[in-house]
Amino acid sequence: MGTGPPSGKAGDSLNKDNLLFLMGGLLIGFVSAYLLFETMAIRQPPRLTPALRARIATEDEAGGAPGGPTDARVADANAMSGAPAAGGGPAGQPGQPGMAEIQQLRDFVEKNPNNAEAVRKLADLNFDIQNWARAQELYAHYLELKPNDPDVTTDLGITYRGMGKFDQALDRFHAAQKISPDHWQAYYNEVVVLAFDLKKLDQANQILARLQQMQPGNPDVAKLSAAVSRQRSAA
Repeated sequence: MGTGPPSGKAGDSLNKDNLLFLMGGLLIGFVSAYLLFETMAIRQPPRLTPALRARIATEDEAGGAPGGPTDARVADANAMSGAPAAGGGPAGQPGQPGMAEIQQLRDFVEKNPNNAEAVRKLADLNFDIQNWARAQELYAHYLELKPNDPDVTTDLGITYRGMGKFDQALDRFHAAQKISPDHWQAYYNEVVVLAFDLKKLDQANQILARLQQMQPGNPDVAKLSAAVSRQRSAA
């Protein structure tokens, strides 16, 4: 008896099975990529720069200095944001919407562009995956519908920072501070831009001193302060 592959109908069946398996794998990969692109968590948006917080946490362990905005590993936004997620996991897990719900939200916003709550949810989704241009567009529109929101104004500033538009980011952080003088997240992100993006460490330390007075027991502020000190030492 030979040991080669079966021939005839049996071989054809095997080839078809292999083809179906390959097609199934491609389909799964496509769906996974789509879910990664827009993974929606119905929650309050993050208020701190996720990438920087990942760097600070990493350098705390390694003793290194934070790098630029493009060299950070992309952290789990739920773990790094400082704001708990409502569902506790990525799309497809219990408590989180699936692909159909994601598409429903996108369709709903397209048909109801002035529904502020839906616009903000979709903006948060894009923020979490660092799709800065789309998040920026949606946050800006939300502020047209509901002006003077310091949280969203700060998030809008973070999207500008993610796109390398540092002066515009600072303008948004200053605007959030005027709306709510005790909105510490706007000061935090101002320090981020001044210290790590613009290398203006003297200005960053001035804002940091005020931030420390506002949030004396905040561990995120303490980590930021340590990172700024290391940045100065490395300069």
